[in-house]
Amino acid sequence: MPNWSDVLGEMTALAQKSPMDEVRRKYLLQLSNHTGRNVITYYSGWLQHGGAEVRHLTLMTDDDKNGLMTVINGLDVTKGVDLILHTPGGDIAALESIGHYLRSKFGTDIRAIVPMISMSCGTMLACCANEIIMGKQSNIGPIDPQFNGFSTHAIIEEWNRAQAEIFNNPAAVQMWQFILQKLNPTIIGECEKAIQWANEIVKHWLMTGMFANDPESETKATHVCSELNNHHTTYTHSRHIHFDKAQKIGLNVTELESDQVLQDLVLTIHHSYMHSFGGAPIAKIIENHNGNAMIWNMQS
Repeated sequence: MPNWSDVLGEMTALAQKSPMDEVRRKYLLQLSNHTGRNVITYYSGWLQHGGAEVRHLTLMTDDDKNGLMTVINGLDVTKGVDLILHTPGGDIAALESIGHYLRSKFGTDIRAIVPMISMSCGTMLACCANEIIMGKQSNIGPIDPQFNGFSTHAIIEEWNRAQAEIFNNPAAVQMWQFILQKLNPTIIGECEKAIQWANEIVKHWLMTGMFANDPESETKATHVCSELNNHHTTYTHSRHIHFDKAQKIGLNVTELESDQVLQDLVLTIHHSYMHSFGGAPIAKIIENHNGNAMIWNMQS
């Protein structure tokens, strides 16, 4: 039996643990036991901590690779992975590298679960999976790249509009002069390349994952990209795409509600993360079902 010192040591160890961490990890383990798969969460606290001073911590960056390396280490990768996503997106170069790393570890045995929101690069990462699970409350979003906070599609549209109006009415150059000083050909070229880059990433992942065994994989992947990376139909980068629309454009999506136990566990986990962000100065958490995690704290 434990002696005086052992009991005190056990009490001290428990006192040092975070109740929020303990609750999250309890349900992550239950989810893994239910599915027989690895579970990794990628959660951003941007909804609770949206200030400009912490924005760099809540977005997807290359530093996230360190978190994924931490939580993947020691896992039995033959079990595949359920990747639970809640993110506003971030850097496309980081996204491409993160997807490549996940594929190198789990192959295409990746299932993306979106309890609430996975936008922009988060949507692109979901397309790295062979299946996306969404609930009635869930949404993904457009993948049109941004340039200094503006849609690359919108910048190109403005450039083309200026050219057309000046061609039809040379006097209009005075009205467009100030705007055209900012929209130089170099910027337009960068925007075009960014759009093509996003399409190439998602198309490749869809063709080699979600549509791998489909004889029409390229056609289907091209169509999905044309829907997700189309400013004429999405109108804005923040457009929410829910289950029915995601299914309509051809993504392999499954209703979270089709498995009641899975739904209960996923939503309980989601609530646990929302309480964690709301109750502590945390910007981002990458975590697995074994309790291994990397947590980005907000700088004071």
